[in-house]
Formats: sequence, C-alpha cells, structure tokens
Amino acid sequence: MRVSPAERAKNPERYERPVREDLVLQACLEAYGSVRHEGRLSDRALDFVLRHKKNLYSNERRAVAERVYGLLRRQRTVDFLLSRAHTRFDALDKTRQDVLRLATSRVLYGEPLDVVARTSALAPADAAALGALPEAAAALEALPERERFPIAASLPDFLADLFRKQFGRDAARAAEAMNERATLTARANLLKTDRDTLAKRLKAEGVDTTPTPLSPMGLHLESRLNVFSLESFRDGFLELQDEGSQLLGMLVDAPPTRVVDACAGAGGKTLQLAAQMKNRGDLHALDVDERRMEDLKKRARRAGVHNVRAQLIPHEGPEADAALEPLKGKADRVLVDAPCSGTGTFRRKPDARYRLTPEDLEMHVGRQKALLARFAMLVKPGGRLIYGTCSVLHAENEGVIEDFLSKHPDFTVRPVAELLGPELGPKLGPGPYLRLAPHTHGTDGFFGAVLVRAK
Repeated sequence: MRVSPAERAKNPERYERPVREDLVLQACLEAYGSVRHEGRLSDRALDFVLRHKKNLYSNERRAVAERVYGLLRRQRTVDFLLSRAHTRFDALDKTRQDVLRLATSRVLYGEPLDVVARTSALAPADAAALGALPEAAAALEALPERERFPIAASLPDFLADLFRKQFGRDAARAAEAMNERATLTARANLLKTDRDTLAKRLKAEGVDTTPTPLSPMGLHLESRLNVFSLESFRDGFLELQDEGSQLLGMLVDAPPTRVVDACAGAGGKTLQLAAQMKNRGDLHALDVDERRMEDLKKRARRAGVHNVRAQLIPHEGPEADAALEPLKGKADRVLVDAPCSGTGTFRRKPDARYRLTPEDLEMHVGRQKALLARFAMLVKPGGRLIYGTCSVLHAENEGVIEDFLSKHPDFTVRPVAELLGPELGPKLGPGPYLRLAPHTHGTDGFFGAVLVRAK
C-alpha cells in the first residue's frame, strides 16, 4: 500500500528505512572533498553529489547534508583535535583523513562514540584516535584564550579577532551559535493566506510548525520534509525566508506607492514587499544579475505578485546612472540589501568563513558605501532609505552608516523600534538599528538601518 507524504511525515520512525552507512559515507566524502580539496561552494557541491546519488533514501540525503555541513562548521576544531589525538594524522592519505574528520564531527555533535566508530569503517588506529578525543579537547581548553578561541570557534584568526571586538564577552557564545544547524523558516505569503491558515494547511500536508517569536508572518518548520515538493509551496502560499530577513523587510514598511528594492537578487524580500503593498503601487526590483532576475520573475508568478517591475541594471558607470535617472528623487522607500561578507549566515554557508579574507572584507565595505550613495539619490524628500546586510561586523554595518551620514547631512536615522512598534521593538535590544544574531534572537545575523531624507 502506498503511503502518503503526510502520513510518512507524521510517523517518520515507522516508515523511514535504516541508513546504509557505507553509501552515506561515500557521498559525504565526495561532497566534502569537492569543497575542501577542489574549492567548490558547499551548497553546489552537495547539490551535484545528491543529484547523482539517485539510489539514496530521503533520510540518507539528509544525513549526508547534515554531516558535511556539520564538519564544515567545525573544521578548524576537528583538525586541531585530530592533530592531538592521532599521532600520524598528517601522514594519512586524504580519504582516510576525511573519514576521520567526518567521524570526529559526528562525535562533537553528540553521537555516541561507539556508534560512530562502528559505522565509519575506521582502521583500529583511527578508532583509537576517536577514543583519545577527550584528552585532545582538554589540551584545547588548556591553551591561552587568544590561541584557544579561534580554534574552538572554528574561525580564521582575523575573523576571530573581529568577533571578539564585536561581541566582547559574548564572543564564544556567538561563535558557538554560528556552528549550530539553522532552523528552516517559512514566510506566509500574505497575498494568499495568513500565518495561522498556512500552519493548518501545512499540518494537513504532514508538516508541524511553530510561529516565529518575532516576525508575525513566519513559521519554523519542524518536520523534516522536502519543502519544494509541498503543494503549499508549489501554489505560492509560502516562501523559505529566515526570520531575520523578514524583519529587515518589515523595516521598509512599504506603502502602496513607489518602492525600490535596489539589490533584489532572486527576490525574497521583493515578494515580501509586494505583499506589504497588497499588490498595489509600483515595486521596482533592480539587480545586475540576469539569471537572478529571471528567478525573481518565476517566483513572482508563483506568489501571485503583479506589481513588480524587474529591471536589469548595469553594474556601474554612466550607463548605470542613466538607467536610474527615471527614478531619481521619486521613491517613497528604497531598500539597499547590500552584498556583504555573509558572516551572519555561517550556519547555512559554513565554508564561507574559510573563503573570506581581509581584502574581501575591505572590498565589500567599499562597494556597500558606493551602493548606498548611489541609491540614496532615488529617495524623494521625506522618503526613507533602508540599509541592510546579512553581516554581523561593525565595518559593514554601523561603519557604513556613519560614513554615509557624514557625507549626506540631509538624511537622519530613525530608530527601528519606532517602526516595529511597542510590542516587537523592545525585544530587539537597545540602539537605533536592527541587529540580530543566532545567539541573541535565534535568527541569522542581520543588520538594518532606516534613514529619512529631509523634506
């Protein structure tokens, strides 16, 4: 008898097949090796491997993704521990090293050591190294704090220094939260439904949810299911969007007049703004990437969005200025969700921390300042400029705002608590800006600022 997806989701233990550890290990080695040894992005490497492993069960696919991402999050910690626990670790071949890395990461995430050793096909000397992990962990704890923190946080040294400056005494807690798996969160498409109705609809499809504590339109998805296969997703009732991203969209407070999403990308916030505008007015979605513009158009059709004007703009130069001229001084709201280091999304893109360099960060800051200045020209007198990033670093956030205000005295900061209301505002912490992080709010790391142009 065929079992429905809803019934399978309600009773996963009853219907899920036992994990074939040999197949999972092989897929993990291929995906992780593609990232670590060939330099591919983690999401693309996993997508490639899993698309070609058609014989894997759904629970095995989840295991592959979780184990690879888990290891990437704690890669520096794992390598330190193995260098202390295994006397010949550096002399082992790459595959044997990676098997040990995957096994060690599973132990760090709480799996029983004997189970991991049995299911990882370890040589006796390698299994003994797992048994020596507690002593290696004690050696890590004994290091001076300045040496220990980057290893324990699994961050490059320069990022560890920035985390310490940013979070102070909370740096260890902030880094630890960045190394945990992120919650899968959906935003109800308010053009088609509300959050409570969507929760009931998802329940009927076998998906348990809990309301997000900050965003009034978000749901955390508790059931482990392929969201893209759900009827609710295919019919445009929801979009996957982190709760922090939803709050940044709420700061736009988009009226049904003229709104610009200046760095629209594939349109996650664009669709949220369209719902805020109730599909009325003009919503201009701008980006330099043609492929992402096409993705936005497809998503808009699924969501039932009709007021978006997607426009591909040149990257820079006179052509870019000419493309923006028709909107100059005419927008009620301009959202600049700027490209950034992505330090707030390390839970979802764990390998990004190892790719980022000080030079990259400097490049991001320069581009952010340039984008904010360029798109500020579109704001009409009395209108608002909303700046956001998915970074937790001062240089990309407050630093960019301070630089902008020093050069644009006709703009002033409006505290975000005033816009988000008396119930939500106090939950977001002190200061005039939106500042979110996994260890404080359970969201990805986000920054948001609202700047008002003088009339």
